[in-house]
Amino acid sequence: MTTPRRILVTGGAGYIGSHTVRLLLERGHEVTVVDNLSKGYRHNVPPERLCELNLADTDALARLLDRQRAEAVIHFAAFISVGESMREPERYFANNVGGSLSLLTAMVRAGVKHLVFSSTAAVYGNPQDNPILETFPIQAVNPYGESKVMVETLLRWFDEIHHLSSVCLRYFNAAGADPEGRLGEEHVPETHLIPLLLQAVTTGTPIAVFGDDYETPDGTCIRDYVHVDDLAQAHILALEYLLGGGASERFNVGTGTGHTVMETIRVVEAVTGRKVPYTVGPRREGDAPSLVAASGKLRDKLGWKPQYAELRTIVEHAWNFARKRPGTSPDQAGPAGSDKPFNFSI
Repeated sequence: MTTPRRILVTGGAGYIGSHTVRLLLERGHEVTVVDNLSKGYRHNVPPERLCELNLADTDALARLLDRQRAEAVIHFAAFISVGESMREPERYFANNVGGSLSLLTAMVRAGVKHLVFSSTAAVYGNPQDNPILETFPIQAVNPYGESKVMVETLLRWFDEIHHLSSVCLRYFNAAGADPEGRLGEEHVPETHLIPLLLQAVTTGTPIAVFGDDYETPDGTCIRDYVHVDDLAQAHILALEYLLGGGASERFNVGTGTGHTVMETIRVVEAVTGRKVPYTVGPRREGDAPSLVAASGKLRDKLGWKPQYAELRTIVEHAWNFARKRPGTSPDQAGPAGSDKPFNFSI
């Protein structure tokens, strides 16, 4: 039986955050969610757990941490769109870096010593070799990735100076949904490939595939998709590691298996029984041909093992959730005025 701990989760009403909150509650932990609901959803969190608060309010955060007697923080709250970060870098640095600094300052004031950080494989930029190891150079190529690099740097210094230990989990491609369809992806606008493929199937509006001339088996980019519940489990293992006295660490979170865009389209077609409408366009600047994780360090040190490693299972769970959402019946027409292809970022 797990010893109940008092955990504060920032961004816990969002996609990965809400799945992690659900698993924490199932394990008997006392959870407080901080979310300003700018990206998350009230319906993702039990109402008695939610505290609507902006991370920029350092004083309020410190009071909340102290009042809840929090023992650790899991930090998800961030903007996540690569394309948007290239248009509005100031928003990304202000929110992702400024919000994290405010949170860390509040933790120091309240005496909270452990943090699990939602980082990203975008810190590696476009590496030439795969699978990607944690020892690869840090060389972000967009403000989103750079904002995560900056927070990892903050964490290193807060550990050295304030003895605030942390685990940074560098995700590859989060995908899927709660197997029972209670939680899933609801990004607005959506930027992830699998839900966009499901939207294309549902609405009949084509999705744009960027490039089919890469040096890959079918010419399209290769990505490593990791189930959101397996990601949530990685956070809980990291939390237990820190609370057990573990030193600060960095881990990749991925399955170690890559799938091309066209392979993913075929899996979606097999699961839904419908053809995916798509168009092929030129390559998108900044897209790496292949991004696949080496997750041996996470497996060996924390005992992580993905439960839903098969792409078909990931798509099935995403489809289960999509079919339960209002207005997403496979027989419905697309939204009025949706005459442009869906775009996606990976």
